[in-house]
Amino acid sequence: MADATPVLQVRNLKQYFPIRGGVLGRIQNYVKAVDDISFDVYAGETLSIVGESGCGKSTTGRSILRLVEPTEGRILFEGQNIAELSKADLRRRRKDMQIIFQDPYSSFNPRQTIHQLLNEAMAIQNVLPKNARRARIQELLEMVGLKAEHIDRYPHEFSGGQRQRIAIARALSVDPKLLICDEAVSSLDVSVQAQVINLLKKLQRELGLTYIFIAHDLGVVRHISDRVVVMYLGKIAEVADKRTLFERPQHPYTKALLSAIPIPDPKIKRKRIPLVGDVPSPINPPTGCPFHTRCPFVMDRCRSELPPLHELDRNQYVACHLAESGPVDYDRLKLKNRTPEAE
Repeated sequence: MADATPVLQVRNLKQYFPIRGGVLGRIQNYVKAVDDISFDVYAGETLSIVGESGCGKSTTGRSILRLVEPTEGRILFEGQNIAELSKADLRRRRKDMQIIFQDPYSSFNPRQTIHQLLNEAMAIQNVLPKNARRARIQELLEMVGLKAEHIDRYPHEFSGGQRQRIAIARALSVDPKLLICDEAVSSLDVSVQAQVINLLKKLQRELGLTYIFIAHDLGVVRHISDRVVVMYLGKIAEVADKRTLFERPQHPYTKALLSAIPIPDPKIKRKRIPLVGDVPSPINPPTGCPFHTRCPFVMDRCRSELPPLHELDRNQYVACHLAESGPVDYDRLKLKNRTPEAE
């Protein structure tokens, strides 16, 4: 059960990547990967960030850890602004905040054994005396479902699911409080995904961890999340607790994403909400609501006025003009840009 205390507060975070050109290499424009977003993460909860590829969710996670330097914004971890820390102070603070990458093999040194990989992290953060680390690493391997005798093997000797367990063990080796799981299960088989998700939930209960879970698979998100942030083109479209979001989505983009979730029973048919066209370029995002170019419920106001993220009720925030006066009844709204797939 999540505590009522925010362990992380992100305020007005921006991550703009410069585009240079010309003989002098001057900045000509920016890729607005993350564009002025704010949210809280509470101690002991799992906050998922979802959206299509290119929406800025992974960049958000990396900006929080300053793996890429944020352009603007405040990142308060336990009240301390991460964005203002010196490199030395940031290195010490990273002990409390770790990340699990999508492809663990690319984040491992193939010439190092599992013992060397985990010992290196512990040495950098000065975790335990040197002569006590091997026993701790064996304990961590067993904690994530591997065997203690695997400690002297190399990364190529393991399957993808086992390597992801090793990545989790490495993140846990420095006793973190916050884990950012960046597409941590998306490259795994479905059965292995379920095992890793259950492992993450077990570790959260036992160690009191807080997760930011970045994913595009809403089925996985539904299983692990407490709250969900939906991003589109670098901005937040909707924030809600898991149950509210899946039962009563209020942003048209969220509604469209949920309508695309496959149903295993062929006898059950779900009404699809089609999205026409491609995601706009983050270099030149559209005016007004960033989703208006694909929204099946677009109004004239959407094309010129950016909707603020406002509180719909205690558990739900939405950035949509349709929902500014209360919950939206989508069944009564007429679809625009109707295609045969919507029938």
